[in-house]
Amino acid sequence: MKQLFQRVNTSVRSFVREEEGAQVIEYALIIAVVSIALVMGLQGLNGNFDAFITRVAECLQGEGDCAAAVAPPAD
Repeated sequence: MKQLFQRVNTSVRSFVREEEGAQVIEYALIIAVVSIALVMGLQGLNGNFDAFITRVAECLQGEGDCAAAVAPPAD
């Protein structure tokens, strides 16, 4: 039992000393900031979000007039 505690203690100490743990935290913070920005950006769509999703679904299925939304205006 004593050996088990010594191994756990050694593992925990080596984990604390490693710098890779700090990188994981940095990536988690970046993901959190990007997620918050996306939520705030999508709030601007308000009631138009359902229409937007419907239009994207129609375009992916080949229905509707999707070419007009993508094509540049004619001169």
